[in-house]
Amino acid sequence: MTAEHAVLDPRTMRDVMGNFCTGVTVITALDGDKPLGFACQSFTSVSLEPPLVSFCPARTSTTWPKIREIGTLAINVLAESQRTLCAAFAVSGGNKFHGVDWVPGDNGAPALEGALARVEATVETEHDAGDHTIVVARVTGLTALPSNGPLLFYRGTYGHFDRL
Repeated sequence: MTAEHAVLDPRTMRDVMGNFCTGVTVITALDGDKPLGFACQSFTSVSLEPPLVSFCPARTSTTWPKIREIGTLAINVLAESQRTLCAAFAVSGGNKFHGVDWVPGDNGAPALEGALARVEATVETEHDAGDHTIVVARVTGLTALPSNGPLLFYRGTYGHFDRL
């Protein structure tokens, strides 16, 4: 068996990849008058021209198919004070928006109060990628908001950035 076809233990993969610190987002959309959302740490800028971003929902997500159908979404970059909010959006089912302050963004998708930044976008394309889907979305709006700093995820736990 060659290295490119080696069978790797998922726990080892998670532990090693956990050494890469990421920010945390909540992907949101509005279905009529019902807000939808899920937590997502795999988010990145893809291209400036055209303006594209990418995120990777789990194939087991029950929220992503609904957001995909709507096609218009917001990526809310969470602030360090939003750990509890992140936990609420990381679970499957239930009313994730219970007690959450939000307003419709410019594209109608929920803009979460207190988020560090918001990227509004429309779904451009998707690619199957193992147990996740790679979504590429075209940016239609950008908003940076005042905050103390980002919510970070590292080695399976949340943290924050210490300023010098």
